[in-house]
Amino acid sequence: MNASFRIGRIFGIPVLIHFTFLLVIPLFAWIIASQIVTTADLVREIYTVPIDMSLITSGYVPYVLGTIISLGLFAGVLVHELAHSLVARQSGIKINSITLLIFGGVAAMDEGLPDPVVELPMALIGPVTSLFVGVVCSGLVYLTGSIVRDPGIGGLLAFTFGYLGVLNIILFAFNLLPAFPMDGGRVLRAWLAKRMPLHRATRIAADIGKGFAIVFGFIGILAINPLLLIVAFFIYIGASQETVAVKYSVLLQDVRVGSIMSSPVITVMPALPVTKVIEMMYATKHLGFPVTDHDVLVGMVTVADVQKMSPIDRDAMQVRDVMNRNVIAVSPDTPVTDVLRIMSAKDIGRVPVVESGGRLVGIVTRTDILKVVELKEM
Repeated sequence: MNASFRIGRIFGIPVLIHFTFLLVIPLFAWIIASQIVTTADLVREIYTVPIDMSLITSGYVPYVLGTIISLGLFAGVLVHELAHSLVARQSGIKINSITLLIFGGVAAMDEGLPDPVVELPMALIGPVTSLFVGVVCSGLVYLTGSIVRDPGIGGLLAFTFGYLGVLNIILFAFNLLPAFPMDGGRVLRAWLAKRMPLHRATRIAADIGKGFAIVFGFIGILAINPLLLIVAFFIYIGASQETVAVKYSVLLQDVRVGSIMSSPVITVMPALPVTKVIEMMYATKHLGFPVTDHDVLVGMVTVADVQKMSPIDRDAMQVRDVMNRNVIAVSPDTPVTDVLRIMSAKDIGRVPVVESGGRLVGIVTRTDILKVVELKEM
């Protein structure tokens, strides 16, 4: 995911942090610190335990507690996503990474066409894990009172564990809302998909998710709550994207690259001057060409590759000087759905098609795939 950096691996799964995560931690810390007395009263009422406020409200302690609780919340989100990932991996799904975002986490996985039998436990395990973390934190509130004798330290620990317990239980309840693409929406789709075609189940779950998004957005406007408005936006967009993704997967599930690729392909030689390539781009309206040497694919040259060089340098350069040698290619037997995932993951618009030995036989573009989808919908 763009604008993310890796912080480590857990169970072999890369863990990334999006830059928005670094922005939200100070914001959450400030919100928690500014409302610490009210929140402490709430925690006291929920757990019916005494909470000594002497250290909680002292100096910069509210901000330290706010930071600890914010980090603790996102640690819970990480455990939530890790539970999804481990259950998915047990079902044979490849997990590419887990990314922590401003509104939680997302596990990037090569799921393919969703299987209701696999999706149901995979969707449920996340909220159940959040509930488990919330119950454990809540139990520590009472354990703290019986073990820690110092009232001030006991109050700090009880407040911290109590707040994290409440937040994780809220996370459990919120994720179980049948608002796709949240976990509850996936559970709903898995249940519906056992009774109707997958694309129809997805559309119903996504429409319900959009309905929740509209309600959240309306409440956010009335309450002047920007956070709720952004949550509504992400739910609405996520539901729409999932509907399109499943539609494409269903329509393209039996289509192979060899049946839709463009062939023969306009190619260029490594020794061709870059200025000639630019002329070919203008003449053909193509933004990229495969580079071949005796019909064997050796690279790709695109308008982006050419633009990296200054106009003065281009006059003295050949294709081999600017082409991309690390080309992703597929065989004619590759499913089109796999190519679509490659294009989305790598942000590329065309993929060469090669036979054994690297001999170029065609090329498949986003436009080719869209044309097939339109025909399949007829």
